[in-house]
Amino acid sequence: MKSLYEEINGSYVEVGDVQIPTLISTETNYEIGFWGQRHKEYLKENHRVIYYNLLTQGKLNSYLHKTDVRAKEQYDLLVKQFAESHGVNEQLKAENQMLWVQQMNNIANQAREIVYNEMIYTI
Repeated sequence: MKSLYEEINGSYVEVGDVQIPTLISTETNYEIGFWGQRHKEYLKENHRVIYYNLLTQGKLNSYLHKTDVRAKEQYDLLVKQFAESHGVNEQLKAENQMLWVQQMNNIANQAREIVYNEMIYTI
């Protein structure tokens, strides 16, 4: 006879002689990167209700993963666009490495600030 938990496609893990219900799906246990970690800290400190709602509903990990992926894509796109618009390219890198590094650091900082303000430190 199946338990109610098994009827709704729940599963158990056997630990010794005891069966424990599997409550966290391994399919949604994503690794959270830099941007997702920053957003998680922001939620914990400034929007606790949202953070705990996502956590108790089992949606926090997938939410942070999606935020992390979107932020990384946005950051990479901004860096590429800023580099093109400022003329920072491989030719400059070959001719004047220090200037190239300086400009790329400035571009990275600008892109980071935009991503922080538009995606990470907002809801």
